[in-house]
Amino acid sequence: AQGHGAKGDNIYEFEIEFLEPVEPKPVCRMTQRQLNITVQKKESNWWERLTKQEKRPLFLAPDFDRWLDESDAEMELKEKEEEMINKMKIESRVPKDPFKHLKKGYLVMYNLVQFLGFSWIFVNMTVRLFILGKSFYDTFHTISDMMYFCQTLALMEIMNSLIGLVRSPLIPSVVQVFGRNFVLFVILGSLEEMQSKPVVFFIFYFWSITELFRYPYYMLSCIGIEWKPLTWLRYSVWIPLYPLGGLAEAVCIVQSIPIFSETGKFSLGLPNPLNVTIQFPFVLQIYLIALFLGVFVNFRHLYKQRKQHLGPKKRKMK
Repeated sequence: AQGHGAKGDNIYEFEIEFLEPVEPKPVCRMTQRQLNITVQKKESNWWERLTKQEKRPLFLAPDFDRWLDESDAEMELKEKEEEMINKMKIESRVPKDPFKHLKKGYLVMYNLVQFLGFSWIFVNMTVRLFILGKSFYDTFHTISDMMYFCQTLALMEIMNSLIGLVRSPLIPSVVQVFGRNFVLFVILGSLEEMQSKPVVFFIFYFWSITELFRYPYYMLSCIGIEWKPLTWLRYSVWIPLYPLGGLAEAVCIVQSIPIFSETGKFSLGLPNPLNVTIQFPFVLQIYLIALFLGVFVNFRHLYKQRKQHLGPKKRKMK
């Protein structure tokens, strides 16, 4: 190499004949002050000296910060062997799950089916409204069968969380699944007057857009694949859509209260074993409060997840 040394600007070179064979390709790293060359032995054993010649060359000096004598090297090797043995013992104690691949296959298929179902809902609604020019009022009659299927299947998410098949907390899953199914089956499914209202379109549309990113994200996670744009969408799209979906559900419930009051459907009158009168519209008013509390619980849960997946990574201390 060319450099400025004791003899001024010059070309400097050196040659070392090692005691035993070394790897032919050393690793070089240049800094502002020096050039570091790391040479790896072909066989990891102790050398009596560095070079074949017994007398050490004058230009070689040991770095005592890295110096190891034979006893230190043996101790270091022994520690590495003990660490490897302990690691193998720990791994052998962990019971292997014989159904691991079966569980993974089930989760992949579940998320794939849900993704296809909500994709069908989203595409169908988009084409009918924006291309065919259909109105909001027939959304339920054209989409309800598929929505019934997807939301009934979503009950498996509660079961998956209960049996530990997924690490998702139970309460947010229960709040979302039962909240949606209450609106779908109890409010919309039981009242024909509600099925032709425009709010149905917004409820189904907000639900489907959210799931278009959630289910493929979980499907890819099952097989160890992370696609950063999808991760960002999964933990960002819900910010506007989740409150809008909750608002649409609240509007739906408010619109249904006069109908339930007029028809008396699901109301419990006297006489009955409890000897009390329970008006279903009053239950819906209580449910409205629970709905906004549920939105808050899930919003808080999703916000924590977003910080965990998209927030700044903490640097490890060296």
